[in-house]
Amino acid sequence: MPTDLIRYDLLAQDALRGVVKRVLVDAAREGLPGDHHFYITFDTRAPGVRLSNRMREKYPQEMTVVLQHQFWDLVVTEHTFEVGLSFGGIPERLLIPFEAVKGFFDPSVQFGLQFEVAGAENGEPGEATVREVAPPVASLAPVDTAAPQKSAPREAGVERAPKAAGEEPAREPEAGGAEVVSLDKFRKK
Repeated sequence: MPTDLIRYDLLAQDALRGVVKRVLVDAAREGLPGDHHFYITFDTRAPGVRLSNRMREKYPQEMTVVLQHQFWDLVVTEHTFEVGLSFGGIPERLLIPFEAVKGFFDPSVQFGLQFEVAGAENGEPGEATVREVAPPVASLAPVDTAAPQKSAPREAGVERAPKAAGEEPAREPEAGGAEVVSLDKFRKK
């Protein structure tokens, strides 16, 4: 197999991370349009990720946040984004480099990007793929909306609990939740 000296995989990954950045820049400037909201999964161990020790202990590998109704002070720079969220009624400030983002999903239009890092332990580059499927609803944790926040915050939630021994904890889907269906079910055969 020929060697890719141009590194198309890295160029594609950078371009798709640019989509996430652009969407967040627009949301920071103008707010979320219509019913759009975002699930953003990131590696909590990645260099440059800043979150409280409490959150790092609770999510030692990866974490998914929901930017919908209760978030505030979204700031996007060239390489990172920073946002205020509430977890269990406790306000937190997260700083997330775009390089740490593993997935982005907007359920209002069923659009998602998944960044797979192949050989991350060895420092090898990964690849990104576009996905048009819903996140696994069975792994959604309830969103903390009970505690009122200052500064008219928007909704935040955590999608996944930390994996223990490679397993995802089983959770019941919320009432009125969506069913996860593969695209193959809708494709003509």
